[in-house]
Amino acid sequence: MAMTRHAEPGSARGWPFAASGALAAALLLGIAEIASALFSPVSSPLVAVGAAFIDITPSWLKDFAIDVFGTADKLVLMVSMGVVALALAAVLGLIARRRVALASVLCAAIAVLLGAAVLSRPATGWLDLLPTVLGGVAGIAALNWLVRLAHRRTVPNGDSPGPESTEGGASGSARPEAARRTFLIGAGLTAVVAVATMAGGRALSAVSTAAMATRDALRLPGARRTAAPLPPGVGAPAPGMPPFVTPNGDFYRIDTALAVPRIDPSTWELRVHGMVEEEFTLSFTELLELDLQESWVTLTCVSNPVGGDLAGNAKWLGYPLQDLLARARPQAGADMVLSTSVDGFSASTSLDVLTDGRDALLAVGMNGEPLPLEHGFPVRMVVPGLYGYVSATKWVVDLEVTRFADKTAYWTDRGWSERGPIKLASRIDVPRGFEAVPAGATVLGGTAWSQTIGIDRVQVQVDDGAWQDATLAAEATVDTWRQWSLEWEGEPGNHTARVRAVNRDGEVQTAERADTVPDGASGWHEVQFRVE
Repeated sequence: MAMTRHAEPGSARGWPFAASGALAAALLLGIAEIASALFSPVSSPLVAVGAAFIDITPSWLKDFAIDVFGTADKLVLMVSMGVVALALAAVLGLIARRRVALASVLCAAIAVLLGAAVLSRPATGWLDLLPTVLGGVAGIAALNWLVRLAHRRTVPNGDSPGPESTEGGASGSARPEAARRTFLIGAGLTAVVAVATMAGGRALSAVSTAAMATRDALRLPGARRTAAPLPPGVGAPAPGMPPFVTPNGDFYRIDTALAVPRIDPSTWELRVHGMVEEEFTLSFTELLELDLQESWVTLTCVSNPVGGDLAGNAKWLGYPLQDLLARARPQAGADMVLSTSVDGFSASTSLDVLTDGRDALLAVGMNGEPLPLEHGFPVRMVVPGLYGYVSATKWVVDLEVTRFADKTAYWTDRGWSERGPIKLASRIDVPRGFEAVPAGATVLGGTAWSQTIGIDRVQVQVDDGAWQDATLAAEATVDTWRQWSLEWEGEPGNHTARVRAVNRDGEVQTAERADTVPDGASGWHEVQFRVE
């Protein structure tokens, strides 16, 4: 009589156990995410780990991410983290295949590391560990349950699962088909709960916030000094050009916050201290009672490549930082203001820049409405002429008057220059790269900026021909970009156009190419297009 060879408990395929580990991890993160949305956004372990990763990211990697992914860099980071977490959890599930107790201990250790990441963030306390604890308990329970179901589906009918898999409690009389079905149902339920809690947590974080409701209900006071109306003709007459004023929803966003801080204006305070004669704090109500002013200012990110779109122009409402600092009365020897965000980001801004009369603002409004949450609500800094990494601190809560020799800021600690003046720049907006345009007259158009100085000329060169002066659109202020256009007619075929600007100081934009690190990109922007 032929003997039947029974399968050993560990001899079955490992995918059910790997899936068990991945699903348990997904449930851990999902439960923690929805709990953090209901409890406190800074308590999300996934966000905390991502923020910690951003903190240790070298400059070259950060710059690469922005160059490749642009303003989607945070989404890419979160998705990448999720993929890595699920892969590691799958390995944990394979460990649980034979040693479920060890896998449970490792899962608890991971939860402890997640909790440590939460506590490492600014403005977190022990109560912020609650979402991680809830997620960890749910993850460990799901891992044990799914591993038991996986063992049952892999034990042949009538066999004993063996001493190690007894932890799973498999029944020797269970029918294999029914056991497989039970595992798939359990795995499916876990996946549904994990996805629902993760999506629900993200949705709650995005829309169901007291900060959003407060912002929507807020009515800003009028400005004592209003911005001059835009003159006719600030937009270049070239089809396809971006608007002169960047809508809030289209304004670029580059910062280190994975989760947008949600600040109740009634609790917001700004502390002004350091090398000053008078330290003080300022509440949001007190700020709104000051003499606010409006200013048109173009902001630019230091990570903006040549020809890039990490720049935007808006009308800002706020209180002059020069007047704020005058109240504090900086002491002799001070040369820098270290601004700090509620999420721990900091920027080093030259004291001279903040007190030289330019429209540097402690801003509360953007394009006629309160600041959007993602752009710094309730209060941020706006400083013409400096890249944002040394001036445009969002969600600002602290201004320390100090010295460059004594203090450093977030990105200067990572290899970027400490002062960051914006370089003279220009770009071609239309036609876009490799665009096909009809034969006949073609209108090229673009944008140039030289903040606090102003643009005097823009010149365009097509196919290595002579440089031609473009027609400049009207200028709003020297602190905003200026659009330009040039009518050109060429033969059918491929063509290359490049652009350079000249400012009112006579400086000609350099052709020398420079990377964004450490103080901004330089070089002439060029595009290739085809006339058909």
